[in-house]
Amino acid sequence: MSNDIRIKKGLDIKLKGEAEKTIENAVVSNAYSIRPEDFHGVIPKLITKEGTKVKAGEPVFYNKDMEDMKFVSPVSGEVVEVERGARRRIMAIKIQADKTQESVDHGTFDLATADAEKLKAHLLASGCWPFIKQRPYDVIAKPSGTPKGIFISGYASAPLAADLDFTLTGKEAELQAAVTALGKLTDGQVHVSVGKNTTSPLAGLSGVTVHHVSGPHPSGNVGTLINKVDPVNKGEVVWTVNAQDLVIIGELLLTGKFNPERVVALVGSSVEKPRYFKTKIASEVATLIYDKGISKEVHVRVISGNVLTGKEVKPDGFLGYYNNVISVIPEGDDYEFFGWNKPVFDKISKTRALTFSWLMPNKKYDLDTNTNGEHRAFVTTGNYEEVFPFDIFPMQILKACMYQDLDEMEALGMYEVAPEDFALTEFVCISKQPHQKIIREGLDLMLKEIG
Repeated sequence: MSNDIRIKKGLDIKLKGEAEKTIENAVVSNAYSIRPEDFHGVIPKLITKEGTKVKAGEPVFYNKDMEDMKFVSPVSGEVVEVERGARRRIMAIKIQADKTQESVDHGTFDLATADAEKLKAHLLASGCWPFIKQRPYDVIAKPSGTPKGIFISGYASAPLAADLDFTLTGKEAELQAAVTALGKLTDGQVHVSVGKNTTSPLAGLSGVTVHHVSGPHPSGNVGTLINKVDPVNKGEVVWTVNAQDLVIIGELLLTGKFNPERVVALVGSSVEKPRYFKTKIASEVATLIYDKGISKEVHVRVISGNVLTGKEVKPDGFLGYYNNVISVIPEGDDYEFFGWNKPVFDKISKTRALTFSWLMPNKKYDLDTNTNGEHRAFVTTGNYEEVFPFDIFPMQILKACMYQDLDEMEALGMYEVAPEDFALTEFVCISKQPHQKIIREGLDLMLKEIG
């Protein structure tokens, strides 16, 4: 079954530095770091300690609120550091990789005879459950529940996003195993979105409902797919999985091995030759960037993720657990004298005041991180609604989050949104408000008060 979804509201941000469709093996990382902050809302309880030897796929910590939910090492090696912050909060578990890798054998899984409970137990024990998230609240899914549907976006529309049609090629068997398994976990359907004119291996899978999407960003966001297909109301739950994470789940089911290999796009105008690399989850960022045409002396910002929703990482930082893009763009620390009072041809704006990007719709830009303004009160311009394709009032829901009105947040549709859905409204916001942070805090409040 296939459906077409056409998105009209949105904004394509065309940037220089798109990855060339070639894949190379990244320099093998000496160390890997699992950061609990990547798993929002999880309170980690250590299973290992400094000096412990672990295999790839062996648990290093579990969720305090659900002991069955394990988080595993991406490689075999030694736990060399447990980084702690305020109140001894665990910030990261650093693992020094062995030269010869060993993996825990979780055993192959018979999908034909297994029921949902056995499948959940297998995914929880093997460390694959954290790849399954839920809405509402955009957190790791509760295995005790049953979603009304599962949603997977196989179309990436964000600026300089990795081309999923390219990165998933040749992984049909793993993808089919994963979606077959996911189909056993829901009473509804497994929904998959792909590009309108696609060659995606996701489009040929059985047991899924395929949606061909087109239009500007955020047409590729899973939240947009949910809103257009089956919005989340109070008391309902849907689950989401990233397309590349399906490969890890599928390989685990077929081989019994947790293989955290990921194809990562190194992109951005500050990269001499943007392209794709094979690496592993939580690997060192330095293995991807500094021998690839980026000088350590050049003042750039390295982002794990895309430029709209990713997090800044330091040169000695690590790839985010869910990320398949490393973006490198100039640091915006220079300021133009009276820059607000003269015509601008080299920046993107949704408004037409002194900015002429609307005259050059196909131009690619070399943008930096400068916000071109400072934080101030909300100004009603209508810009948010122009780039926000949901049937939701974006400014009103943002304000409801800020003054913490739970009833109004519910009424306005807070159950179906996630911070990434407000990345574009944040980009076009002339008030420079941190929309994604506001939504995240609102979701956390609802989770705490309503659950």
